[in-house]
Amino acid sequence: MRYFFQICYNGKNYNGWQSQPNVPSVQEKIEKALFTILREKIAIVASGRTDTGVHCIKQYFHADIEKSFEFDKVQLQLNIFLPKDISITGIFRVREDASARYDAFERTYHYHITKIKDPLRVGMAYHYFKEVDVPTMNKAAALLCGTHDFQCFSKVNTDVNHFICTLKKAKWNEKGNTLVFTITGNRFLRSMVRAIIGTLLDVGTGKISVPEFENIIKSKDRKKAGMNAPPEGLYLVDVKYPKRIFIK
Repeated sequence: MRYFFQICYNGKNYNGWQSQPNVPSVQEKIEKALFTILREKIAIVASGRTDTGVHCIKQYFHADIEKSFEFDKVQLQLNIFLPKDISITGIFRVREDASARYDAFERTYHYHITKIKDPLRVGMAYHYFKEVDVPTMNKAAALLCGTHDFQCFSKVNTDVNHFICTLKKAKWNEKGNTLVFTITGNRFLRSMVRAIIGTLLDVGTGKISVPEFENIIKSKDRKKAGMNAPPEGLYLVDVKYPKRIFIK
């Protein structure tokens, strides 16, 4: 039977989601905990792979488990065996052909910036000390909405078939000393959100104009876009699926 597991984690101590030799990953910790509890080697597939240092408020992975089990009991046991910075927040029965990766139709990320040096947010938000023009950044961000080729914001030499994504929201909100960027789309390329953030900050500081930002999108050239923003400000906050794949 196939199940979706909802998870939350602090990414500070991990080299991203995906298992890799000789470095800690979220996937490795979860698969190890599943084996400890169920005594069964279980491969898991996530809705997407977060990069090193990126955080997650809500994400899903699917797993095929032969034996039946009590959801509440296994969730409790997993959270006992998992490190303190990873939590299972829900378990759901789904159709056998449901995929945490391919059935996801919408993903939302937040990026947190603190404008002041805040020791309590080290590793959890990007301290950006330069003054930025938020309304101008939002003018540029609005150009991202719709269906576009986002190769200019993609990691170079990535293994995707195409660079087309549809974004429905891209907006900055400012509250006190905090800036939060929200971006929602059907899919995201490797390092795409961080590249967008870095380029929008160049708009906010006057390094590039809104028309130049638009030309960067049209160029499909990663070299023309800005630097990747640091990973510590990035959070995967939601992933949505069609209701039909869940079994009540």
